Amino acid sequence: MTPIDIREEDGIRYLHFGSDWVQGAMRIRRPFDLHLEYTRDMMAGLLLREGVAQARKWPRSVLLVGLGAGSLSKFCYARLPDARVTTVEIDDAVWAAASFHFKLPAPDARFCVRIEDGADYLCGQRPKFDYILIDGYDEHARVGRLESEAFYQACRARLKDGGILAANLFGRARQYAAPLGRLAAAFEGRALALPPSEGGNVIALATTGNAIALALPELKARAVALKAATGLDLRPLLKRLAESGTLDDATLRL
Repeated sequence: MTPIDIREEDGIRYLHFGSDWVQGAMRIRRPFDLHLEYTRDMMAGLLLREGVAQARKWPRSVLLVGLGAGSLSKFCYARLPDARVTTVEIDDAVWAAASFHFKLPAPDARFCVRIEDGADYLCGQRPKFDYILIDGYDEHARVGRLESEAFYQACRARLKDGGILAANLFGRARQYAAPLGRLAAAFEGRALALPPSEGGNVIALATTGNAIALALPELKARAVALKAATGLDLRPLLKRLAESGTLDDATLRL
């Protein structure tokens, strides 16, 4: 069973798995916001397709592997009202902690948590999803099968046409080349690493369907619309992208 520690400081409640690594955080007075920068980066896929601020709603279905404090699951449920949100968590103790301490919603027609190994879930015969978010770590910050090429291939098979994957490569700002390479191989080269977050996390995006080419001004316009619709501000991420040299000709291509 995962060791669970709950700590609070300056109005923020933190989840730890028996170590100093922060596994999740919640601002107590704003429980559905994304407090940690890397969790906001995980939602960058909302800028790449017509989303909640557009006439055509996207995503309709979201799968999250790894619950933690439930920040991403709660955000998707509360701020993406057209989406069905499925979260797969291997340890029921983590689910209990998220429910009791971090205001995880009760199951309903749009929200469910499955206690199951994420790799097994993705490799089985399952529904397909618009958006898959991978953020599963144990108390030693290990991911196991969740960064293998076979797992990423299974993720691709579970994406709808035009679907997007976001994966947290956690603390590997200088060591993410290997998992990013496996992700790129599974998606035929269509993978991109975002600039490291303040905590050192590197979020990688991968996609299927038509190629994406979005100029920075268009991304900024979408970010403004997204903030108005959901409260999520991804403009700081776009600034980091522009300053990092990641964008060719100020255009995000994926």
